[in-house]
Amino acid sequence: MNTLIVYISSHGCAEKSAMKLKQLLQGEVSLCNLKTDKVPRLEPFNNIIAGGSIHASKVQKKMKEFCMIHHETLLQKKLGLFLCHMEEGEKAMKQFDDAYPEDLRNKAIAHGLFGGEFDFEKMNFFEKLIVKKVAKITESVFRLDESKIQEFAKNFS
Repeated sequence: MNTLIVYISSHGCAEKSAMKLKQLLQGEVSLCNLKTDKVPRLEPFNNIIAGGSIHASKVQKKMKEFCMIHHETLLQKKLGLFLCHMEEGEKAMKQFDDAYPEDLRNKAIAHGLFGGEFDFEKMNFFEKLIVKKVAKITESVFRLDESKIQEFAKNFS
């Protein structure tokens, strides 16, 4: 079985998650970064995993577009969906629900809420200012949960 992991990452958290999933999954696994890569034809892939991260309470626009453009094809595949985020509990679930259409969420055999990061080294001045003001965080925070990535890979397999 061959798997395509389609992701978008602004500061690297979703990319780290995609790379870790690639290591954990069996078979041939390809990566597609929506920021830099052209999306390949999806038909040859048996499995598709899509993931992004939350910025200003929303998943990146390119992930929304990917899900919209390839909606019918995604419904025909073994599907997994993940999200990198800094919220917890109900807020994290709401962000996940807002990120992906309901029918894709229902079709997915694995859902992942992997935690997230505020990496001040990778943020521009404006992004740092917003994080400091809104999240009340003044230095880098790393809360990516590798055990949740491992659990996702196990559930997907």
